[in-house]
Amino acid sequence: MSMICQTTIANPTAISGIGLHTGERISMTLRPAEANTGIVFHRRMGDRTVTIEATSDNVVDTRLATVLGKGEVRISTVEHLLSALAAYGVDNLHIDIDGPEVPIMDGSAAPFASIIEEAGQLRHVQRRKFLAIRQPVSVIDGEKRVSIIPSRFFRITFDIAFQHPCIALQQRSVKITSATFRRDLAPARTFGFLRDVETLKAAGLARGGSLENAIVVDDERILNPEGLRFQDEFVRHKILDAIGDLSLIGYPILGHVRAFKAGHDINHQLVQKILDTPASWQLLEFSEDDLAKALQMTPQTFAQGLSLSKA
Repeated sequence: MSMICQTTIANPTAISGIGLHTGERISMTLRPAEANTGIVFHRRMGDRTVTIEATSDNVVDTRLATVLGKGEVRISTVEHLLSALAAYGVDNLHIDIDGPEVPIMDGSAAPFASIIEEAGQLRHVQRRKFLAIRQPVSVIDGEKRVSIIPSRFFRITFDIAFQHPCIALQQRSVKITSATFRRDLAPARTFGFLRDVETLKAAGLARGGSLENAIVVDDERILNPEGLRFQDEFVRHKILDAIGDLSLIGYPILGHVRAFKAGHDINHQLVQKILDTPASWQLLEFSEDDLAKALQMTPQTFAQGLSLSKA
């Protein structure tokens, strides 16, 4: 029943690593936050600090990663950290960061999952609000498409299709919990094609990119000597990214996401469309009795908001 109440981390914790694009060492400190704070980044630049809330309104770029910004200040590649926070149900957190991007670590969310576990979690008295999908919402952009339908849980079903012998067609469906995230998704690394990496580096980007923090494939094979962590590591990482991108809606989601060839841009479009279509969702708070009943409902009954209190 711990999902009823908002949470933060119990103890401050720090992590540092290389920035994917700058190649510089970046340090972050995660600090507990009061209820109703949300996830907040504090970008330190000398004697100046700029605060950027992790919300969809502050998304300024989705081309190579999800980038948050205010004015000229940017924090890039936030999706892996946000994915871990969402999966572990961390609602409130201060994140002090001394560079323009979240460290890429090993290209996965496993290091972030580890520091959340080490820090522990503190439950607030205030109840958590859930965004429950009541009506389907879809976004189509060429071959890419993503939709969300009512569900008692947060589930993501993802399909990818690449004309590459090491990737080809992959599909996976995961009910998102801290346990499934830690076991099935967190270790999955970001990936890229060698030809694209070379182009990015020529443009002054991906300076920190290497085989230590990404799966790299050429036209025929995987270049990482250790190979893959999962046979379908590519689609697992896409789900990981989607969790982080969708968390910018500002509430834990109760809905089933179905995605095909989706990426950061269309994920953000879905968040915006959901928020712009208030008839498609409902904010809910649970009592322990409500939660027990809700878990026994069909998605159709759940979508009607029965036995639940509208926030």
